[in-house]
Amino acid sequence: MSLSRIRHSIGAAAILFVSLAFAFAATQQDGVVLSGAEFTKVVPTTFYFEGQSAPTQIRNAAAARFGAKRYVIAGMVDTSGYSSEVRAKYEGFFITDSPIMLGDSKVAVGAYGFGFSNDGKLNLFDVGGNKVLSVSTSSDKDLKRPRPLTMIKAGDGIRLYSGKNYVIVSAK
Repeated sequence: MSLSRIRHSIGAAAILFVSLAFAFAATQQDGVVLSGAEFTKVVPTTFYFEGQSAPTQIRNAAAARFGAKRYVIAGMVDTSGYSSEVRAKYEGFFITDSPIMLGDSKVAVGAYGFGFSNDGKLNLFDVGGNKVLSVSTSSDKDLKRPRPLTMIKAGDGIRLYSGKNYVIVSAK
């Protein structure tokens, strides 16, 4: 085999390798909805909000991974011990260990309380109960079996649903 042909083969292999590496990295940034042991490992069993801890409703919890070690975790909690004022705005927790986007809004690293409002908003609160962010939700009329809370990978990213209403969660 000639030296020219060897160089050409090495160059083609390098281009293929780089292309596959970029494709893999892009897929990982799109996010993966977790299940099984990986899900169980990252979802907390309780969450603190406004001076109280509440147990997580594991059946109504969801988590996604962006890249190797970037997680977004959301879950509903049992708010029966909270005042009616707190229960009206707070449904569960939202945790991110890296900056992310909720719709078009930036969300910093942190642990938040959240609630979906009747006016089509997802509201995030710091653990002291102060509103940090409010984003508009979209409605998925075609969703066959809505659940109180779930994450689904879709063509436009990871969707965090409350019933048929959702917001896109993406890596920043």
